[in-house]
Amino acid sequence: MQQTLERLADRLPDWARGWSRRRLLASAAVVLLVLVLAVSCLGGAGGRADVPVLSDGADVGVQGVRSPSDSSGGTLRIVAPQIDSLDPQRSYLPGVWNLMRLYTRTLVTYSAEPGATDELVPDLATDLGQVSPDGLTWTFTLREGTRFENGRPITSQDVKYGIQRSFASDVVVGGPTYVVDLLDDPANPYPGPYSREEDDPDLTSVETPDDRTIVFHLRSPQPDLPYVLALPSSSPVPAELDTAGQYGLDPVSSGPYAITSVDAETGILLERNPQWDRATDDVRTALPDSVVVRTGLSGVERDQALLAGSADIDISGTGVQVATTARLSEDDDDPLRGRIDDVTTGSVRVLALPTDVAPMDNPNCRTAVAAAIDRAGVQGALGGAVDAVRSSQLWPRGLGGGPKHSDAGPDQKAARAALGKCGLPDGFSTVLAVPDAPSSLQVAQEISDQLGEVGIDVEIRPLDPVSFYATEVGNPDTVARNGYGIVLATRNADFPTPGSFLVPLVDGRSVRLVGNTNYARLNDPGVNQLVDEARAGNGGSWAAVAEAVRRTAAYVPLAEARIQLLAGQRLHNGVVMRPYASYDVATAGVR
Repeated sequence: MQQTLERLADRLPDWARGWSRRRLLASAAVVLLVLVLAVSCLGGAGGRADVPVLSDGADVGVQGVRSPSDSSGGTLRIVAPQIDSLDPQRSYLPGVWNLMRLYTRTLVTYSAEPGATDELVPDLATDLGQVSPDGLTWTFTLREGTRFENGRPITSQDVKYGIQRSFASDVVVGGPTYVVDLLDDPANPYPGPYSREEDDPDLTSVETPDDRTIVFHLRSPQPDLPYVLALPSSSPVPAELDTAGQYGLDPVSSGPYAITSVDAETGILLERNPQWDRATDDVRTALPDSVVVRTGLSGVERDQALLAGSADIDISGTGVQVATTARLSEDDDDPLRGRIDDVTTGSVRVLALPTDVAPMDNPNCRTAVAAAIDRAGVQGALGGAVDAVRSSQLWPRGLGGGPKHSDAGPDQKAARAALGKCGLPDGFSTVLAVPDAPSSLQVAQEISDQLGEVGIDVEIRPLDPVSFYATEVGNPDTVARNGYGIVLATRNADFPTPGSFLVPLVDGRSVRLVGNTNYARLNDPGVNQLVDEARAGNGGSWAAVAEAVRRTAAYVPLAEARIQLLAGQRLHNGVVMRPYASYDVATAGVR
Protein backbone atom coordinates (compact mmCIF):
# COMPACT_ATOMS: atom_id res chain seq x y z
CA MET A 1 0.00 0.00 0.00
CA GLN A 2 2.80 2.41 0.88
CA GLN A 3 4.42 1.89 -2.55
CA THR A 4 1.07 2.60 -4.19
CA LEU A 5 0.76 5.83 -2.24
CA GLU A 6 4.21 6.95 -3.31
CA ARG A 7 3.41 6.24 -6.96
CA LEU A 8 0.24 8.32 -6.65
CA ALA A 9 2.28 11.17 -5.22
CA ASP A 10 4.54 11.06 -8.28
CA ARG A 11 1.54 11.66 -10.55
CA LEU A 12 0.99 15.22 -9.37
CA PRO A 13 1.26 17.82 -12.17
CA ASP A 14 4.24 20.18 -12.23
CA TRP A 15 2.16 23.08 -10.90
CA ALA A 16 1.25 21.05 -7.82
CA ARG A 17 4.76 19.96 -6.90
CA GLY A 18 5.91 20.92 -3.44
CA TRP A 19 2.85 19.74 -1.53
CA SER A 20 3.38 18.43 1.96
CA ARG A 21 3.74 14.65 2.28
CA ARG A 22 0.44 14.49 4.14
CA ARG A 23 -1.33 16.13 1.23
CA LEU A 24 0.44 14.10 -1.43
CA LEU A 25 -0.39 10.76 0.09
CA ALA A 26 -4.02 11.67 0.65
CA SER A 27 -4.54 11.42 -3.11
CA ALA A 28 -5.13 7.71 -2.61
CA ALA A 29 -8.54 8.57 -1.25
CA VAL A 30 -9.28 10.52 -4.39
CA VAL A 31 -8.31 7.62 -6.65
CA LEU A 32 -10.63 5.32 -4.75
CA LEU A 33 -13.46 7.80 -5.12
CA VAL A 34 -12.84 8.25 -8.86
CA LEU A 35 -13.07 4.49 -9.33
CA VAL A 36 -16.47 4.64 -7.67
CA LEU A 37 -17.46 7.55 -9.90
CA ALA A 38 -16.42 5.69 -13.04
CA VAL A 39 -18.46 2.68 -12.10
CA SER A 40 -21.50 4.85 -11.35
CA CYS A 41 -21.46 6.81 -14.64
CA LEU A 42 -24.26 4.86 -16.26
CA GLY A 43 -25.95 7.78 -18.04
CA GLY A 44 -29.61 8.77 -18.27
CA ALA A 45 -31.75 11.17 -16.31
CA GLY A 46 -32.42 8.67 -13.57
CA GLY A 47 -28.78 8.21 -12.62
CA ARG A 48 -27.76 5.28 -10.45
CA ALA A 49 -30.52 2.77 -9.90
CA ASP A 50 -29.45 2.14 -6.30
CA VAL A 51 -29.70 5.83 -5.31
CA PRO A 52 -33.24 7.28 -5.19
CA VAL A 53 -33.55 10.57 -7.08
CA LEU A 54 -34.19 13.50 -4.77
CA SER A 55 -36.77 15.55 -6.67
CA ASP A 56 -38.45 18.32 -4.70
CA GLY A 57 -39.83 20.11 -7.74
CA ALA A 58 -38.65 22.76 -10.15
CA ASP A 59 -37.04 25.94 -8.77
CA VAL A 60 -37.22 24.84 -5.14
CA GLY A 61 -33.63 25.92 -4.49
CA VAL A 62 -34.05 29.49 -5.78
CA GLN A 63 -35.99 30.81 -2.79
CA GLY A 64 -35.94 27.73 -0.57
CA VAL A 65 -33.89 24.64 0.25
CA ARG A 66 -33.71 21.61 -2.00
CA SER A 67 -33.99 18.39 0.05
CA PRO A 68 -33.32 19.94 3.48
CA SER A 69 -31.38 17.77 5.91
CA ASP A 70 -28.86 18.23 8.70
CA SER A 71 -27.36 14.77 8.17
CA SER A 72 -23.57 14.79 8.07
CA GLY A 73 -21.06 12.46 6.48
CA GLY A 74 -20.23 11.24 3.02
CA THR A 75 -18.30 12.89 0.20
CA LEU A 76 -19.64 15.88 -1.72
CA ARG A 77 -18.71 15.43 -5.38
CA ILE A 78 -18.20 18.60 -7.39
CA VAL A 79 -17.51 18.99 -11.10
CA ALA A 80 -15.90 22.07 -12.63
CA PRO A 81 -14.21 23.41 -15.75
CA GLN A 82 -10.54 24.34 -15.57
CA ILE A 83 -9.77 26.39 -12.48
CA ASP A 84 -7.44 29.38 -12.63
CA SER A 85 -5.84 29.14 -9.18
CA LEU A 86 -6.40 27.82 -5.67
CA ASP A 87 -4.65 30.93 -4.33
CA PRO A 88 -7.46 33.14 -2.96
CA GLN A 89 -5.65 36.30 -4.07
CA ARG A 90 -5.17 35.01 -7.63
CA SER A 91 -8.48 33.47 -8.65
CA TYR A 92 -10.95 35.49 -10.72
CA LEU A 93 -13.59 32.81 -11.40
CA PRO A 94 -16.89 32.92 -9.46
CA GLY A 95 -17.08 29.13 -9.46
CA VAL A 96 -13.71 28.94 -7.74
CA TRP A 97 -14.81 31.67 -5.31
CA ASN A 98 -17.74 29.40 -4.42
CA LEU A 99 -15.31 26.52 -3.81
CA MET A 100 -13.15 28.76 -1.65
CA ARG A 101 -16.01 29.18 0.82
CA LEU A 102 -14.88 25.75 2.04
CA TYR A 103 -11.31 26.71 2.92
CA THR A 104 -11.16 30.50 3.17
CA ARG A 105 -12.98 32.90 5.43
CA THR A 106 -13.28 36.66 5.07
CA LEU A 107 -14.34 39.52 7.33
CA VAL A 108 -17.82 39.31 5.81
CA THR A 109 -19.31 36.82 3.37
CA TYR A 110 -22.47 36.01 1.45
CA SER A 111 -25.42 34.70 3.42
CA ALA A 112 -26.41 31.06 3.06
CA GLU A 113 -30.07 31.86 3.81
CA PRO A 114 -32.39 30.81 0.96
CA GLY A 115 -33.54 33.78 -1.11
CA ALA A 116 -31.01 36.09 0.56
CA THR A 117 -27.73 34.75 -0.77
CA ASP A 118 -26.84 38.10 -2.36
CA GLU A 119 -26.80 39.73 1.09
CA LEU A 120 -23.75 39.99 3.33
CA VAL A 121 -23.35 38.64 6.86
CA PRO A 122 -20.43 38.76 9.31
CA ASP A 123 -17.85 35.98 8.97
CA LEU A 124 -14.48 36.49 10.67
CA ALA A 125 -15.76 39.89 11.83
CA THR A 126 -18.36 40.50 14.51
CA ASP A 127 -20.46 42.75 12.26
CA LEU A 128 -20.57 44.32 8.80
CA GLY A 129 -18.19 47.10 9.80
CA GLN A 130 -18.47 50.55 11.32
CA VAL A 131 -18.12 53.42 8.86
CA SER A 132 -17.25 57.03 9.61
CA PRO A 133 -19.72 59.82 8.69
CA ASP A 134 -17.61 60.83 5.67
CA GLY A 135 -17.55 57.25 4.37
CA LEU A 136 -13.74 57.14 4.30
CA THR A 137 -12.92 55.00 7.34
CA TRP A 138 -14.19 51.49 8.02
CA THR A 139 -13.45 49.55 11.22
CA PHE A 140 -13.92 45.82 11.77
CA THR A 141 -13.46 43.69 14.89
CA LEU A 142 -12.50 40.02 14.52
CA ARG A 143 -14.29 37.23 16.35
CA GLU A 144 -12.45 35.38 19.06
CA GLY A 145 -11.51 31.73 18.62
CA THR A 146 -10.86 31.56 14.86
CA ARG A 147 -7.78 29.60 13.78
CA PHE A 148 -5.80 28.52 10.74
CA GLU A 149 -5.47 24.81 10.00
CA ASN A 150 -2.13 24.73 11.88
CA GLY A 151 -3.84 25.94 15.06
CA ARG A 152 -2.51 29.50 15.06
CA PRO A 153 -5.14 32.17 15.86
CA ILE A 154 -6.23 34.36 12.95
CA THR A 155 -5.36 38.00 13.60
CA SER A 156 -6.07 41.34 11.98
CA GLN A 157 -2.46 41.34 10.73
CA ASP A 158 -3.21 38.15 8.76
CA VAL A 159 -6.19 39.83 7.09
CA LYS A 160 -4.05 42.83 6.23
CA TYR A 161 -1.28 40.62 4.86
CA GLY A 162 -3.71 38.78 2.59
CA ILE A 163 -4.86 42.12 1.20
CA GLN A 164 -1.27 43.30 0.79
CA ARG A 165 -0.55 40.35 -1.52
CA SER A 166 -2.94 41.78 -4.15
CA PHE A 167 -0.63 44.79 -4.52
CA ALA A 168 2.23 42.58 -5.73
CA SER A 169 0.96 42.40 -9.30
CA ASP A 170 4.28 41.01 -10.53
CA VAL A 171 4.03 38.00 -8.18
CA VAL A 172 0.35 37.46 -7.39
CA VAL A 173 -1.11 37.63 -10.88
CA GLY A 174 -4.71 37.36 -12.00
CA GLY A 175 -6.98 38.23 -9.08
CA PRO A 176 -9.23 41.23 -8.39
CA THR A 177 -7.52 44.55 -7.63
CA TYR A 178 -10.36 46.47 -6.01
CA VAL A 179 -8.34 46.90 -2.83
CA VAL A 180 -5.53 48.50 -4.82
CA ASP A 181 -7.90 51.05 -6.34
CA LEU A 182 -9.46 51.82 -2.98
CA LEU A 183 -6.42 51.83 -0.71
CA ASP A 184 -3.33 52.73 -2.73
CA ASP A 185 -1.72 56.17 -2.89
CA PRO A 186 -1.07 57.04 -6.57
CA ALA A 187 1.66 59.45 -5.53
CA ASN A 188 3.46 56.77 -3.53
CA PRO A 189 2.31 53.33 -4.74
CA TYR A 190 2.66 50.44 -2.32
CA PRO A 191 4.68 47.63 -4.01
CA GLY A 192 3.32 44.70 -2.02
CA PRO A 193 4.81 42.53 0.74
CA TYR A 194 7.62 41.09 -1.43
CA SER A 195 9.36 44.41 -1.96
CA ARG A 196 13.14 44.42 -1.48
CA GLU A 197 13.37 48.11 -0.78
CA GLU A 198 15.52 49.02 2.20
CA ASP A 199 12.77 51.00 3.90
CA ASP A 200 10.42 47.98 3.91
CA PRO A 201 7.31 50.01 2.91
CA ASP A 202 3.98 49.39 4.61
CA LEU A 203 0.38 49.69 3.44
CA THR A 204 -0.43 52.61 5.71
CA SER A 205 -4.05 52.87 4.57
CA VAL A 206 -4.78 49.69 6.57
CA GLU A 207 -4.12 49.83 10.30
CA THR A 208 -4.11 46.99 12.85
CA PRO A 209 -4.00 48.62 16.30
CA ASP A 210 -4.39 45.20 17.94
CA ASP A 211 -4.87 41.55 16.97
CA ARG A 212 -8.64 41.88 16.62
CA THR A 213 -9.07 45.32 15.06
CA ILE A 214 -8.51 46.35 11.45
CA VAL A 215 -9.14 49.84 10.08
CA PHE A 216 -9.39 50.78 6.39
CA HIS A 217 -8.78 54.35 5.18
CA LEU A 218 -10.23 54.81 1.69
CA ARG A 219 -9.20 57.33 -0.95
CA SER A 220 -12.86 58.14 -1.62
CA PRO A 221 -16.21 56.93 -0.24
CA GLN A 222 -17.10 53.43 -1.38
CA PRO A 223 -20.25 51.89 0.11
CA ASP A 224 -19.42 48.61 -1.67
CA LEU A 225 -16.29 48.06 0.45
CA PRO A 226 -17.89 45.18 2.43
CA TYR A 227 -18.52 43.36 -0.88
CA VAL A 228 -14.87 43.84 -1.79
CA LEU A 229 -13.93 42.38 1.58
CA ALA A 230 -16.21 39.39 0.88
CA LEU A 231 -14.05 38.39 -2.09
CA PRO A 232 -11.57 35.58 -1.37
CA SER A 233 -8.82 38.04 -2.31
CA SER A 234 -9.47 39.71 1.06
CA SER A 235 -9.01 36.50 3.05
CA PRO A 236 -6.27 36.12 5.68
CA VAL A 237 -2.88 34.62 4.86
CA PRO A 238 -0.24 33.79 7.51
CA ALA A 239 2.91 35.63 6.37
CA GLU A 240 5.21 32.92 7.74
CA LEU A 241 3.58 30.32 5.46
CA ASP A 242 3.28 32.46 2.35
CA THR A 243 5.17 31.02 -0.62
CA ALA A 244 4.50 34.01 -2.89
CA GLY A 245 3.61 32.86 -6.41
CA GLN A 246 3.50 29.23 -5.27
CA TYR A 247 0.97 29.78 -2.48
CA GLY A 248 -1.84 28.24 -4.54
CA LEU A 249 -0.06 24.89 -4.35
CA ASP A 250 -0.68 24.66 -0.62
CA PRO A 251 -3.05 27.40 0.63
CA VAL A 252 -3.52 27.51 4.38
CA SER A 253 -7.12 26.91 5.41
CA SER A 254 -9.14 29.22 7.63
CA GLY A 255 -12.40 27.37 6.88
CA PRO A 256 -13.95 24.01 7.72
CA TYR A 257 -11.95 22.06 5.11
CA ALA A 258 -8.31 21.93 4.07
CA ILE A 259 -6.97 20.96 0.65
CA THR A 260 -5.10 17.70 1.13
CA SER A 261 -4.49 16.57 -2.45
CA VAL A 262 -4.45 17.91 -6.00
CA ASP A 263 -4.19 15.74 -9.08
CA ALA A 264 -4.87 16.71 -12.68
CA GLU A 265 -6.75 13.47 -13.33
CA THR A 266 -8.34 12.52 -10.03
CA GLY A 267 -9.17 16.02 -8.85
CA ILE A 268 -8.88 18.09 -5.69
CA LEU A 269 -9.54 16.51 -2.31
CA LEU A 270 -10.62 18.58 0.70
CA GLU A 271 -10.90 17.02 4.13
CA ARG A 272 -12.10 18.34 7.46
CA ASN A 273 -9.99 21.00 9.14
CA PRO A 274 -9.93 19.98 12.82
CA GLN A 275 -9.04 23.54 13.87
CA TRP A 276 -12.31 24.97 12.52
CA ASP A 277 -14.76 25.70 15.31
CA ARG A 278 -18.43 25.62 14.34
CA ALA A 279 -19.17 27.99 17.21
CA THR A 280 -17.24 30.75 15.40
CA ASP A 281 -18.97 30.27 12.04
CA ASP A 282 -22.63 31.16 11.49
CA VAL A 283 -22.55 30.44 7.74
CA ARG A 284 -20.93 27.09 6.92
CA THR A 285 -22.50 23.81 7.99
CA ALA A 286 -19.64 21.53 6.86
CA LEU A 287 -21.87 18.47 6.59
CA PRO A 288 -19.78 16.20 4.29
CA ASP A 289 -16.73 14.43 5.67
CA SER A 290 -14.83 15.30 2.50
CA VAL A 291 -15.18 17.07 -0.82
CA VAL A 292 -13.79 15.99 -4.19
CA VAL A 293 -13.61 18.38 -7.15
CA ARG A 294 -13.07 16.99 -10.64
CA THR A 295 -11.72 19.81 -12.77
CA GLY A 296 -11.14 20.47 -16.45
CA LEU A 297 -14.44 18.89 -17.55
CA SER A 298 -16.39 20.16 -20.54
CA GLY A 299 -20.01 21.26 -20.16
CA VAL A 300 -21.25 18.00 -21.66
CA GLU A 301 -19.06 15.96 -19.31
CA ARG A 302 -20.33 17.90 -16.31
CA ASP A 303 -23.95 17.35 -17.36
CA GLN A 304 -23.34 13.64 -17.87
CA ALA A 305 -21.87 13.31 -14.39
CA LEU A 306 -24.90 15.05 -12.83
CA LEU A 307 -27.36 13.00 -14.85
CA ALA A 308 -25.59 9.73 -14.08
CA GLY A 309 -25.44 10.34 -10.34
CA SER A 310 -21.64 10.57 -10.14
CA ALA A 311 -21.64 14.31 -9.29
CA ASP A 312 -23.67 16.45 -6.91
CA ILE A 313 -22.89 20.05 -7.93
CA ASP A 314 -21.50 21.81 -10.99
CA ILE A 315 -19.82 25.04 -9.84
CA SER A 316 -19.15 26.45 -13.33
CA GLY A 317 -22.03 28.94 -13.11
CA THR A 318 -23.05 28.20 -16.70
CA GLY A 319 -25.89 25.78 -16.03
CA VAL A 320 -26.63 22.77 -18.18
CA GLN A 321 -25.85 22.61 -21.89
CA VAL A 322 -28.36 23.06 -24.71
CA ALA A 323 -28.56 19.32 -25.33
CA THR A 324 -29.54 18.76 -21.70
CA THR A 325 -32.03 21.63 -21.72
CA ALA A 326 -33.73 20.01 -24.72
CA ARG A 327 -34.43 16.94 -22.59
CA LEU A 328 -36.49 18.92 -20.11
CA SER A 329 -40.23 18.47 -20.52
CA GLU A 330 -42.84 20.95 -19.33
CA ASP A 331 -44.37 18.24 -17.14
CA ASP A 332 -43.93 19.10 -13.48
CA ASP A 333 -43.98 15.37 -12.72
CA ASP A 334 -40.88 14.79 -14.86
CA PRO A 335 -38.14 13.66 -12.39
CA LEU A 336 -35.51 15.58 -14.33
CA ARG A 337 -37.58 18.78 -14.34
CA GLY A 338 -37.94 18.39 -10.59
CA ARG A 339 -34.15 18.65 -10.20
CA ILE A 340 -33.87 21.96 -12.08
CA ASP A 341 -33.54 25.46 -10.66
CA ASP A 342 -34.02 28.24 -13.21
CA VAL A 343 -31.77 31.22 -12.44
CA THR A 344 -31.55 34.69 -13.99
CA THR A 345 -27.84 35.32 -13.67
CA GLY A 346 -27.23 39.08 -13.80
CA SER A 347 -25.10 38.62 -16.93
CA VAL A 348 -26.41 41.26 -19.33
CA ARG A 349 -25.71 41.49 -23.06
CA VAL A 350 -25.41 45.07 -24.26
CA LEU A 351 -24.54 47.04 -27.35
CA ALA A 352 -21.93 49.68 -26.57
CA LEU A 353 -21.83 52.60 -29.02
CA PRO A 354 -18.36 54.22 -28.66
CA THR A 355 -18.85 57.94 -28.33
CA ASP A 356 -15.49 58.71 -29.96
CA VAL A 357 -16.13 56.73 -33.17
CA ALA A 358 -18.07 58.42 -35.97
CA PRO A 359 -20.98 58.56 -36.42
CA MET A 360 -21.63 57.32 -32.86
CA ASP A 361 -20.06 60.54 -31.60
CA ASN A 362 -23.45 62.05 -32.51
CA PRO A 363 -26.06 61.15 -29.87
CA ASN A 364 -28.84 61.18 -32.47
CA CYS A 365 -27.10 58.45 -34.46
CA ARG A 366 -26.86 56.41 -31.27
CA THR A 367 -30.55 57.02 -30.60
CA ALA A 368 -31.35 55.68 -34.09
CA VAL A 369 -29.58 52.40 -33.26
CA ALA A 370 -31.34 52.10 -29.91
CA ALA A 371 -34.78 52.71 -31.43
CA ALA A 372 -34.33 50.08 -34.15
CA ILE A 373 -33.48 47.18 -31.85
CA ASP A 374 -36.00 44.36 -31.47
CA ARG A 375 -35.15 42.59 -28.21
CA ALA A 376 -37.54 39.76 -28.94
CA GLY A 377 -35.41 38.89 -31.95
CA VAL A 378 -32.25 39.00 -29.84
CA GLN A 379 -33.89 36.75 -27.26
CA GLY A 380 -34.71 34.28 -30.03
CA ALA A 381 -31.12 34.33 -31.24
CA LEU A 382 -30.00 33.47 -27.72
CA GLY A 383 -32.24 30.40 -27.54
CA GLY A 384 -35.57 31.88 -26.49
CA ALA A 385 -37.13 32.52 -23.10
CA VAL A 386 -35.44 29.49 -21.54
CA ASP A 387 -31.97 31.00 -22.02
CA ALA A 388 -32.58 34.76 -21.94
CA VAL A 389 -34.93 37.43 -20.61
CA ARG A 390 -35.29 40.71 -22.49
CA SER A 391 -33.64 43.73 -20.83
CA SER A 392 -34.49 47.33 -21.65
CA GLN A 393 -32.59 48.86 -18.73
CA LEU A 394 -28.93 48.85 -17.79
CA TRP A 395 -29.85 47.07 -14.59
CA PRO A 396 -29.89 43.33 -13.76
CA ARG A 397 -33.33 42.18 -12.68
CA GLY A 398 -32.03 40.68 -9.44
CA LEU A 399 -31.01 44.11 -8.12
CA GLY A 400 -33.69 46.03 -6.27
CA GLY A 401 -34.47 49.71 -6.57
CA GLY A 402 -33.85 50.07 -10.27
CA PRO A 403 -35.89 51.42 -13.17
CA LYS A 404 -38.62 49.17 -14.52
CA HIS A 405 -37.95 47.16 -17.64
CA SER A 406 -40.19 47.91 -20.61
CA ASP A 407 -41.23 45.27 -23.14
CA ALA A 408 -41.80 47.79 -25.93
CA GLY A 409 -40.72 46.65 -29.39
CA PRO A 410 -38.64 48.49 -31.98
CA ASP A 411 -39.73 51.90 -33.26
CA GLN A 412 -38.50 52.22 -36.83
CA LYS A 413 -40.27 55.54 -37.29
CA ALA A 414 -38.37 57.00 -34.35
CA ALA A 415 -35.14 55.46 -35.65
CA ARG A 416 -35.53 57.14 -39.04
CA ALA A 417 -36.38 60.44 -37.38
CA ALA A 418 -33.20 60.20 -35.29
CA LEU A 419 -31.18 59.49 -38.45
CA GLY A 420 -32.52 62.71 -39.94
CA LYS A 421 -31.51 64.65 -36.83
CA CYS A 422 -27.97 63.27 -36.98
CA GLY A 423 -27.66 64.39 -40.60
CA LEU A 424 -27.71 60.91 -42.14
CA PRO A 425 -31.33 60.37 -43.21
CA ASP A 426 -30.40 57.52 -45.55
CA GLY A 427 -28.45 55.70 -42.87
CA PHE A 428 -24.76 54.94 -42.47
CA SER A 429 -22.22 52.12 -42.34
CA THR A 430 -20.40 50.92 -39.26
CA VAL A 431 -18.49 47.94 -37.85
CA LEU A 432 -19.88 45.63 -35.15
CA ALA A 433 -17.13 44.07 -33.04
CA VAL A 434 -18.18 40.70 -31.63
CA PRO A 435 -16.50 37.72 -29.92
CA ASP A 436 -16.00 34.90 -32.40
CA ALA A 437 -18.36 32.51 -30.61
CA PRO A 438 -21.54 30.88 -31.97
CA SER A 439 -24.08 32.59 -29.69
CA SER A 440 -22.49 36.02 -30.10
CA LEU A 441 -22.35 35.66 -33.88
CA GLN A 442 -26.03 34.71 -33.95
CA VAL A 443 -26.92 37.81 -31.95
CA ALA A 444 -24.67 39.94 -34.18
CA GLN A 445 -26.43 38.70 -37.32
CA GLU A 446 -29.81 39.45 -35.78
CA ILE A 447 -28.67 42.98 -34.87
CA SER A 448 -27.28 43.50 -38.37
CA ASP A 449 -30.58 42.45 -39.96
CA GLN A 450 -32.59 44.72 -37.67
CA LEU A 451 -30.44 47.80 -38.28
CA GLY A 452 -30.43 47.12 -42.01
CA GLU A 453 -34.19 47.70 -42.04
CA VAL A 454 -33.62 51.40 -41.25
CA GLY A 455 -30.63 51.85 -43.54
CA ILE A 456 -27.78 51.17 -41.09
CA ASP A 457 -25.33 48.84 -42.82
CA VAL A 458 -23.38 46.72 -40.33
CA GLU A 459 -20.17 44.83 -41.03
CA ILE A 460 -19.82 42.04 -38.45
CA ARG A 461 -16.19 41.77 -37.33
CA PRO A 462 -15.55 38.50 -35.40
CA LEU A 463 -12.62 38.83 -33.00
CA ASP A 464 -10.61 36.35 -30.94
CA PRO A 465 -12.71 35.73 -27.80
CA VAL A 466 -9.56 35.26 -25.72
CA SER A 467 -8.28 38.79 -26.39
CA PHE A 468 -11.66 40.42 -27.10
CA TYR A 469 -12.09 42.21 -23.78
CA ALA A 470 -8.46 42.62 -22.81
CA THR A 471 -6.86 44.10 -25.91
CA GLU A 472 -9.53 44.52 -28.62
CA VAL A 473 -12.60 46.34 -27.30
CA GLY A 474 -10.73 46.86 -24.02
CA ASN A 475 -8.27 49.20 -25.74
CA PRO A 476 -9.85 52.55 -26.73
CA ASP A 477 -7.13 53.22 -29.30
CA THR A 478 -7.81 49.89 -31.03
CA VAL A 479 -11.54 50.61 -31.10
CA ALA A 480 -11.05 54.05 -32.63
CA ARG A 481 -8.42 52.89 -35.13
CA ASN A 482 -10.64 50.07 -36.44
CA GLY A 483 -13.82 52.12 -36.47
CA TYR A 484 -15.79 49.83 -34.16
CA GLY A 485 -19.03 51.83 -34.02
CA ILE A 486 -20.87 49.06 -32.16
CA VAL A 487 -19.50 46.58 -29.63
CA LEU A 488 -21.45 43.53 -28.52
CA ALA A 489 -20.39 42.95 -24.92
CA THR A 490 -21.51 41.02 -21.87
CA ARG A 491 -21.43 42.73 -18.49
CA ASN A 492 -20.99 40.65 -15.33
CA ALA A 493 -20.58 42.45 -12.02
CA ASP A 494 -18.17 41.04 -9.44
CA PHE A 495 -20.72 41.55 -6.67
CA PRO A 496 -24.49 42.14 -6.63
CA THR A 497 -24.71 45.90 -6.25
CA PRO A 498 -25.77 48.60 -8.73
CA GLY A 499 -22.43 50.36 -8.32
CA SER A 500 -20.46 47.25 -9.16
CA PHE A 501 -22.51 46.78 -12.32
CA LEU A 502 -22.67 50.39 -13.49
CA VAL A 503 -19.44 52.19 -12.59
CA PRO A 504 -17.03 50.24 -14.84
CA LEU A 505 -19.44 50.78 -17.76
CA VAL A 506 -20.38 54.43 -17.35
CA ASP A 507 -17.90 56.38 -15.18
CA GLY A 508 -15.75 58.43 -17.57
CA ARG A 509 -12.92 58.40 -15.07
CA SER A 510 -12.74 54.60 -15.31
CA VAL A 511 -11.54 54.58 -18.93
CA ARG A 512 -8.12 52.94 -19.24
CA LEU A 513 -5.89 51.88 -22.12
CA VAL A 514 -5.79 48.16 -21.28
CA GLY A 515 -8.72 46.11 -20.01
CA ASN A 516 -11.10 49.06 -20.31
CA THR A 517 -14.71 48.12 -19.43
CA ASN A 518 -16.28 51.48 -20.31
CA TYR A 519 -16.77 50.12 -23.81
CA ALA A 520 -18.75 53.17 -24.98
CA ARG A 521 -16.03 55.56 -23.77
CA LEU A 522 -18.82 57.47 -22.07
CA ASN A 523 -17.45 60.49 -20.21
CA ASP A 524 -20.47 62.61 -19.40
CA PRO A 525 -19.91 65.16 -16.58
CA GLY A 526 -23.52 64.82 -15.47
CA VAL A 527 -23.26 61.02 -15.23
CA ASN A 528 -19.93 61.27 -13.37
CA GLN A 529 -21.49 63.63 -10.84
CA LEU A 530 -24.44 61.32 -10.29
CA VAL A 531 -21.99 58.44 -9.70
CA ASP A 532 -20.25 60.48 -6.98
CA GLU A 533 -23.57 61.36 -5.37
CA ALA A 534 -24.70 57.73 -5.39
CA ARG A 535 -21.40 56.62 -3.83
CA ALA A 536 -21.57 59.28 -1.14
CA GLY A 537 -25.15 58.38 -0.29
CA ASN A 538 -26.16 62.02 0.15
CA GLY A 539 -29.45 61.79 -1.69
CA GLY A 540 -28.04 60.35 -4.91
CA SER A 541 -29.23 57.07 -6.34
CA TRP A 542 -27.92 54.47 -8.75
CA ALA A 543 -31.31 54.45 -10.50
CA ALA A 544 -30.69 58.10 -11.42
CA VAL A 545 -27.31 57.08 -12.85
CA ALA A 546 -28.93 54.37 -14.98
CA GLU A 547 -31.58 56.78 -16.25
CA ALA A 548 -28.99 59.42 -17.16
CA VAL A 549 -26.99 56.84 -19.09
CA ARG A 550 -30.12 55.69 -20.93
CA ARG A 551 -30.63 59.23 -22.19
CA THR A 552 -27.14 59.27 -23.70
CA ALA A 553 -27.95 56.14 -25.78
CA ALA A 554 -24.31 55.10 -25.30
CA TYR A 555 -25.50 51.63 -24.28
CA VAL A 556 -28.39 49.55 -25.56
CA PRO A 557 -29.31 46.74 -23.13
CA LEU A 558 -30.45 43.59 -24.91
CA ALA A 559 -31.00 40.53 -22.71
CA GLU A 560 -30.00 38.91 -19.43
CA ALA A 561 -28.85 35.31 -19.39
CA ARG A 562 -30.88 32.56 -17.76
CA ILE A 563 -29.44 29.19 -16.85
CA GLN A 564 -30.81 25.93 -15.56
CA LEU A 565 -28.99 24.41 -12.60
CA LEU A 566 -29.26 20.64 -12.31
CA ALA A 567 -29.03 19.24 -8.79
CA GLY A 568 -27.26 15.95 -8.31
CA GLN A 569 -29.58 13.20 -7.20
CA ARG A 570 -27.84 12.84 -3.80
CA LEU A 571 -27.75 16.58 -3.06
CA HIS A 572 -29.21 17.79 0.23
CA ASN A 573 -29.53 21.43 1.32
CA GLY A 574 -29.40 22.68 -2.25
CA VAL A 575 -29.52 26.48 -1.96
CA VAL A 576 -28.92 28.59 -5.07
CA MET A 577 -26.02 30.96 -4.39
CA ARG A 578 -27.01 33.85 -6.68
CA PRO A 579 -23.65 35.68 -6.78
CA TYR A 580 -21.99 32.50 -8.07
CA ALA A 581 -24.93 31.11 -10.13
CA SER A 582 -24.57 27.69 -8.54
CA TYR A 583 -25.51 25.79 -5.41
CA ASP A 584 -23.79 26.95 -2.24
CA VAL A 585 -21.04 24.46 -1.45
CA ALA A 586 -20.70 25.83 2.09
CA THR A 587 -24.02 24.37 3.21
CA ALA A 588 -24.53 21.44 0.81
CA GLY A 589 -24.81 17.89 2.08
CA VAL A 590 -25.19 14.47 0.50
CA ARG A 591 -27.11 11.30 1.21
